[in-house]
Amino acid sequence: MTPADLAAIWLTVKLATLTTLLLLVIGTPIAWWLSRTRSWWKGPVGAVVALPIVLPPTVIGFYLLLLMGPHGPVGQFTQWAGLGLLPFSFAGLVVASVFYSLPFVVQPIQNAFEAIGPRPLEAAATLRASPLDAFFSVAVPLARPGFLTATVLGFAHTVGEFGVVLMIGGNIPDKTRVVSVQIYDHVEALDYAAAHGLAGSMVAFSFVVLLALYWLNPTGRKR
Repeated sequence: MTPADLAAIWLTVKLATLTTLLLLVIGTPIAWWLSRTRSWWKGPVGAVVALPIVLPPTVIGFYLLLLMGPHGPVGQFTQWAGLGLLPFSFAGLVVASVFYSLPFVVQPIQNAFEAIGPRPLEAAATLRASPLDAFFSVAVPLARPGFLTATVLGFAHTVGEFGVVLMIGGNIPDKTRVVSVQIYDHVEALDYAAAHGLAGSMVAFSFVVLLALYWLNPTGRKR
């Protein structure tokens, strides 16, 4: 592999790791609320969270580009705060990746919370546990398989991004050029040998991810 390939791999791993950590922090309270609420807002909020599953990545990237651009509300705020503009920067890639991979973290955690049911939390309440204490000492440990699945899916989905990262980050070496964009560059340059090397690595990575999800799933292990 060339130094450019290694730099793209390192940037991709860094992006996926940071995005996954942020998604766990942001997605856990959303998943908890969606699993517990009976509000009318559950449907609209759940639909908004799931939008990246059905929307083309370029559509998400386009609207994020408008929001974070110099004339968008987010872009005007970041300029006012002295942070500059997020598009074509690593920070912009992180923001876009969080939006794009959100349902792949929220939904497994939400399903795990819903599978717990009300009884363990009611038992914790009878032992005078506060709602916050019951959440961390009862709900989170019982939902551990969901958190593991969400972590693997969130990381893997971020690694495989192409359309969103290309729209928001462009193709800047050592700054926004991730593995998927690097493969595209090799193919565009008709360097199929280099493209094979990176693409084969992605195939192997995807297989390991699916195998990990199989073993993390208790049903799959029983079968």
